[in-house]
Amino acid sequence: MAKARARHGGYIFQRPGSANWYVKLRSPGEKRKEESLGTPDKLKAEVKAATMIAEHKAKLLAARPRFDTVWKHALEPGREHAGPDGGKIVATDEQLIHIGGNGSVLKIEPNGGRALQLVSNSENVGPSNWRFAAAYLNADGSQKFDKAARPVVTAKTGDDMVLETYIKHAGLTGYVEKEARNVWALFRRLTNNKSLKDCNRDDGRLLVQHFEAQGLKSKTIEKKIAWPNAAVNFAIKEHRHKTVNPFAAIAPDRKDGVRRKPLSAADIKIIKAKLSRLDKNDQLLIRLLASTGMRIAEAFEIEGEEEKERGCRFAMVGHKTEQSLRRVPFPSAVLSYLPSRIKGPLFNRDAKDPADAASKRLNKFLREECGITDPAKVIHSFRHRAQDRLRAAECPADIRHALLGHEEKSVAEGYGEGFSVPQLKKWIDKIGF
Repeated sequence: MAKARARHGGYIFQRPGSANWYVKLRSPGEKRKEESLGTPDKLKAEVKAATMIAEHKAKLLAARPRFDTVWKHALEPGREHAGPDGGKIVATDEQLIHIGGNGSVLKIEPNGGRALQLVSNSENVGPSNWRFAAAYLNADGSQKFDKAARPVVTAKTGDDMVLETYIKHAGLTGYVEKEARNVWALFRRLTNNKSLKDCNRDDGRLLVQHFEAQGLKSKTIEKKIAWPNAAVNFAIKEHRHKTVNPFAAIAPDRKDGVRRKPLSAADIKIIKAKLSRLDKNDQLLIRLLASTGMRIAEAFEIEGEEEKERGCRFAMVGHKTEQSLRRVPFPSAVLSYLPSRIKGPLFNRDAKDPADAASKRLNKFLREECGITDPAKVIHSFRHRAQDRLRAAECPADIRHALLGHEEKSVAEGYGEGFSVPQLKKWIDKIGF
C-alpha cells in the first residue's frame, strides 16, 4: 500500500506495506515517537490519537517563550534605605515610605512599577523559539519593542461573539471578565483558531492539558473552564450555536485539592504577636478577615460611602454571585482600627490584581514570620475558623449563611431584606480576633 501522506501539520500516517495507521509526534525536549494505532480505519485512528496529540500541543505551548507582567522594585523591599537630609526610606513589597529626620512621614509612593519579563523553559526551547525570543530582545538581553516584534492581535470572529454576548448578558466585569477573556483566547491559540462549530470535547481538553501542565488543581481548572462552558451553553440556548459544547464536562475531578484547616487559637496568638511586622494596610486586612470570615477578594470590594443601619456600620460584599451578596457588619474587634468614615476604597489597590497580591503577601507572612507552614492553613483558613467559631457559639445556620454567604440560594431566602444589621452584629462579634 502506498504511503498516505498527511497534509502539513498532520500527525497520523500509514507506512508502506501496512494497513494500520500510525501517529508521529516530537514534543519539545523529547525524542521523536512513532506508534501504531492498531487500526486501518482512519476515523478510529484519529480518535485513538486525539489524547496524545492534545498532550503534544499542550507541551508545545508550554515550551513557547512568553512575556509575563512582573513588578520591578525600585528599592529592595523588607529593609530601610538612606534618604535625603538624614531621613530614611522604608521599602515594602509595594510602597516606598519616605520618613524625614524628625520621624514624620513625608510621602508614600509605589516601590517600582510593572515590567515585562521573558519566560521560557530553556531545555525545551528549539531554534524556532530562539528566533521568537530574539525578536523581543536586544543583543545585550534588554527588551526591545518595535512594531515588527509585537505579536499580531487576532481579529474577532463570529465565534468570539459567543463570548462577548455572554459577558454582556451575565454582566461580567473586572477580574472575572478578564479571566473569561484570557481562557477563551488561550483556547483559540491551542486550537489554532479552529472554528467553534468544528470543535469537539478533545479540543476542549487541550485547555485541561495546558492547565495541568501548569500544576493547577482540578477544582481551579474547573472554575477557569466554567466561563467558556457557560458562554457556549448560553449560545446554544439562544440558538446561536448548534453543535456540541467542547467544554462540557471535560475537567476531571482528580481529588487533588488541599482540604483547608481553620487556624487554631495558638495560630491566632502567634499572628497577633507578629502583626506589627506588616504595614498598617495589611494589619487592618488581617483583622477584618479574621473577625468577619469574608473572602479576601470581598474585602477589596469595600469602597465608596459607608452605610449604617440603626447606628451599626456595615459593608456590602460578595458581588461576584447572587448567593454571596450580603451585608456584613463591622465587628467590634475591627471598629477601632477603621477610618472614622469610609469614603473610598478601604484597602490599597496598587497591584494589577490587589486581592491576589495581598493573598500572596499574607500567606508568606503566615509561613515565614509566623511559622505556620502547614499547607492546609492559609489566609482563607480565617473563613473556616469563623465558621467554626459561629457553630461553637450555637449561631443558627441561617444567620451563619447571612454572615458568610450562601452556597446555594433558595426561593424563600430571596424574599425581603433578611436579618437586620444589629442582629447580625450580635453574632459576628462572636468570631473575634
